[in-house]
Amino acid sequence: MKTFLNGPVFRFLWSLGLAAILYTICPPCFSKTQAALVLGILAVLINLAPWTGKKTILIQSARVLVGGLFVFSGFIKANDTLGFSYKLEEYFEVFQHDTGWTLFAYIGKGSLVMAIALCAVEMILGLTLILGFKIKLTLWLLLAQIVFFTFLTFYSACYNKVTHCGCFGDFLKLKPWESFWKDIVLLVLITLLFSGEKLLQPLMQPMLLYSVTALLCLLSIGFPLYTYRHLPVFDFRAYAPGMNIIENMKKGPGYQDPVYESRLVYKNTKTGQLRAFTQNEFMASKIWEDTLTWTWHATENKLVKEAVNPPLITDLTLSALDGQDLTDSLLKSPGYKLWIIAYDITKTQNTATLWQTISDFKKLSNQAQVPLYLITSSAQQDVKSFLKQHQLNTLPVVICDAIVLKTMIRSNPGLMLLKQAKVIKNWHYNDWPVFETMKQLYFNSN
Repeated sequence: MKTFLNGPVFRFLWSLGLAAILYTICPPCFSKTQAALVLGILAVLINLAPWTGKKTILIQSARVLVGGLFVFSGFIKANDTLGFSYKLEEYFEVFQHDTGWTLFAYIGKGSLVMAIALCAVEMILGLTLILGFKIKLTLWLLLAQIVFFTFLTFYSACYNKVTHCGCFGDFLKLKPWESFWKDIVLLVLITLLFSGEKLLQPLMQPMLLYSVTALLCLLSIGFPLYTYRHLPVFDFRAYAPGMNIIENMKKGPGYQDPVYESRLVYKNTKTGQLRAFTQNEFMASKIWEDTLTWTWHATENKLVKEAVNPPLITDLTLSALDGQDLTDSLLKSPGYKLWIIAYDITKTQNTATLWQTISDFKKLSNQAQVPLYLITSSAQQDVKSFLKQHQLNTLPVVICDAIVLKTMIRSNPGLMLLKQAKVIKNWHYNDWPVFETMKQLYFNSN
């Protein structure tokens, strides 16, 4: 029996059966031809394992590609751990909305811990694959992780839910389908690695291998923890130090508007089938005449062509508590200014020591005639109550969208120093600067 289960006949049967199941349940948003091609390639690789597993160059090339990409992808996400946790929250919100399961709301509360763990595991698995440490366990964990990410990117692309997967943070923004096909390539390569497991030998002696692996594991865990407690080491966002916010709000050379196409979606009252029509298709079909079978379901606007050279910043609006637009006045006012960014005042780091430091900081900024503002998305009553608690009633408050503020700085609260519209420096609340030291280092030198 064991011989049969490990033999080519059983391998052919289960690979073909699994491919058939996946092909059958594949939703209509994905071409059946493409699904058959992908599943066919995977089935062929599984059944040709005895042959491909002997091709050293093929296996070692896949080893370097998969290991290197996992390390790079994990490192880029770990560089912005908090940003990655926001992306995971976005996925869980989508799942909760689509399924109605409150389970995803509870899972979403642990998105930060999950983000740290996924970043660390991704880097560790890439490194252990390259080093040849615990290869069997490494391969199965690699497969589990890539299946998880493939599902996320497929769902996002198929149902147009999350427009940027976060696979490479803000360093490289892949479209949903681009990210999905990247995961498919990795899935193919990992399948190939299973066939050549015996060729994936350790690169060093056991004692040294364990020592190096342990050190790299500590670094892989420590790096996302560091960037969470401070700020990204490499900042690729439009509000990074050195960036000019006004310039980033301008359209690039050769700018072209995005193109959208309106589609009418009709539902079959008998089968539940949904059909989408462009205006011309709708008029040609005369589907509205068949009122017994088809009924209007929704009207959707589908993006058919993205904007060319759009602004890096498209959604920044700063306003007073009474709704007055302050965007131009705050960005164009000359000289230095300081922004305390707290996207949600009810979730901000609320320790007496921190806010006493901020209170002292405010007094010094007033003496130096450097404007200091609190920028938040919170309700007016929450803001006033919070400031009263910390004796900061006179601190000017500016309202801005929470998503924009999360993008500005990965800290709640965080501090931004600007000279007119140019970002000079950002600080995490764990690294709140001494005012006089900040003046010496950054004033009149930028």
